[in-house]
Amino acid sequence: MKKHCLLRIALGLALLLAAPQLWADDYSFSLLPGSGNVSGAPGSTVGWGYSITNDSSTYWLMTTDLNADPFLNGTPNLIFDFPGLAPGTTVTEPFDPIAPAGLYELTWDNSAPPGFANSGNFVVSAEWWNGDPFGGGTYVMDAPDESQAYSATVTAVPEPAILALLLTGLAGMGALRKSMAA
Repeated sequence: MKKHCLLRIALGLALLLAAPQLWADDYSFSLLPGSGNVSGAPGSTVGWGYSITNDSSTYWLMTTDLNADPFLNGTPNLIFDFPGLAPGTTVTEPFDPIAPAGLYELTWDNSAPPGFANSGNFVVSAEWWNGDPFGGGTYVMDAPDESQAYSATVTAVPEPAILALLLTGLAGMGALRKSMAA
């Protein structure tokens, strides 16, 4: 009986040592905008920023990969900078098409039909490190993948005649307001 109990304890310890993911820490990944939905006219560039928080109090988080579902009617461009995060830190990178900065950008084709939408998931892969990965830290284990749903929709471009009518109406309202003030 005593031998059987010692065997169980030894097996339990071996399992804990062989499977560190049982006590793995956590991190969060979110999109900017938070809804994951962006939109723009044909020919425009839209995109997503991101925020990643390393909730571990022990391990560094090193992002290693970013995957996205396929995009149609546009040209996607990965702009993710694969940050490494110290324990308890957050990195936030809004989308900036000029820099470019953020997570991903999509330039709609000029012929993209209004109302068309690309929907899918971004998936971030990462690793846990015992110490700074760039300063002598050592790899511990893979972190679980984190995913976020996204959607990119083509908006309609106003017809020139409608735009001219709108501008004429605004100018008329301005002229009427001026004459009433006089």
